[in-house]
Amino acid sequence: MAIVRHVLADRLGVALADDSTLDRLDDAARALVLARGPVGSADLNASEPLAEETMGPLLVWALRMVDDFADDILAGYTDSQRLAEAGRTVPSTPDGQTALEAYLDPLVASRAPLPAVRLKGHEGYGFARYYVGGLTGASRHQVALYVKRHGLVAAAAQRPGPCPLPTPVTGRIAGHPWREALDFAETPGLIRLLVTASFIVIAYLTGMRPGEVLGLRRGCCPDPEPDDSGRTGRHLIYGHEYKNATDDRGNHHSAGHERDVPWVAITPVVTAIRVLERMVPPSELLFSHAVHGAMAGPSTGSLRFSAMRTRIEDFASWANTEAARHGLPGEAIPPDPHGAVGTRRFRRTLAWHIARRPGGLVALAIQYGHLRTALVSEGYAARSRDGIHDLIDIETVRAVADTVADLNDELEAGGGLSGPAARRAIKAAARAPRFEGTVINATTARRLLANDDALIHDNPQALLLCHYKREQALCHRTGVRDTPRLDHCVPRCGNIVRTDHHATALRERADALDKQATHMPQPISERLRDHADRLRGIADTHDHTRITLKDTTP
Repeated sequence: MAIVRHVLADRLGVALADDSTLDRLDDAARALVLARGPVGSADLNASEPLAEETMGPLLVWALRMVDDFADDILAGYTDSQRLAEAGRTVPSTPDGQTALEAYLDPLVASRAPLPAVRLKGHEGYGFARYYVGGLTGASRHQVALYVKRHGLVAAAAQRPGPCPLPTPVTGRIAGHPWREALDFAETPGLIRLLVTASFIVIAYLTGMRPGEVLGLRRGCCPDPEPDDSGRTGRHLIYGHEYKNATDDRGNHHSAGHERDVPWVAITPVVTAIRVLERMVPPSELLFSHAVHGAMAGPSTGSLRFSAMRTRIEDFASWANTEAARHGLPGEAIPPDPHGAVGTRRFRRTLAWHIARRPGGLVALAIQYGHLRTALVSEGYAARSRDGIHDLIDIETVRAVADTVADLNDELEAGGGLSGPAARRAIKAAARAPRFEGTVINATTARRLLANDDALIHDNPQALLLCHYKREQALCHRTGVRDTPRLDHCVPRCGNIVRTDHHATALRERADALDKQATHMPQPISERLRDHADRLRGIADTHDHTRITLKDTTP
């Protein structure tokens, strides 16, 4: 999991300053914790969020495809199409015949593997006629005569070899080329995987519904124009909404209608959209069936949900093969405990991580701090308060329910709390049973989030709890919000609470910093030891000031 943290930090442009920063992410690399009771509506919670152990490497490979491999794949596909077209159409010339013999005669004489492609609908291989023709400039007729004369149909089936393209390979995995060369036969499959990776990136990092992603068109995400002051704003995605689209008579409008408010597009999403735009003509759907699904038969519109679900599973299988090929077992994608990844679970997973993992394995503090600010605080991503906002609210309440119930259990067992909000937190924990067994929909979630007395948020990276009071929160520079910015906790905030477990973890983290300091140059080692001393001081303060349930009982 540490490997995935490093790779995701690089993929999302987040700097991990030192190993202590990685230590702060370790708590987020644990198994998925589900809510205690039946919290959530049937509509919004029809599927479980993806486990971090699955979502982390899945996102790594999707970002890797879009960022690092896309140029190679698109160029390779262009080269393969060019060779195939030339192999079908070039006329017979003496130069073509000479080049054909110069290429194939040594392979035939040495009984070396021959350029081959897998036959459609069969397990065997056939001679790569169009590849050889395009590569040498020989005509179809010239290639056919040579193949017949030397019995290359049977020979290719017995000794199938690669069909390397002249495309330069620029993409890297762990500092090494991801391919020695792209193969003529694999480029259509790589294009299919690239389209799937783009879907994963867009669906997960925007919170769009699957139908909204599939309904995006080329040009949906224009580059922002600078304002009068020269400041350039965020990229925004303009698209259509389908789920609640109705006509003037209230009937469902299958073509959808344009959203009143666009989605926010962070950098990885913009990159994925630009990749797709290189594949489709102007104004065409980014996931056009006519462009990306022609092999499945004629159709209009976008790829179907069922096709995309299959493609995502195929993508995970391909990524696991690549991880094994490159000796990266830590980046394999394990099966999700709740079944297939599908297309609908990305939204729920995004909401889960925003609510529960402000600096975690997939969240990575800065990136998801930006997402939560953009999605929630700035009012993007929905025509009103529905959409991804409802999921975030519900997941936040689920997280609060877990935190309050766990805190109540700890207090009942004799545990103690410290911090400015300790007494308030003890009173809130005493009311924990009211959350258990409660079905939370979007309306009740917003009502509960408006009740400051009930909101205790866990911040495992900062090793503290936040009993959020809007009027005294220091995590928001301007104005007040319904929920805290857990990626911006301020040590002097009056909402902070710490438990005995936090004090123990602070000392463990301090010990790890001291150990790390012994292997660092003096300036860095001094900073690490100073940090370790501060952590022990916080733990000592907790021990001296902690109060228990008995201390607040009349």
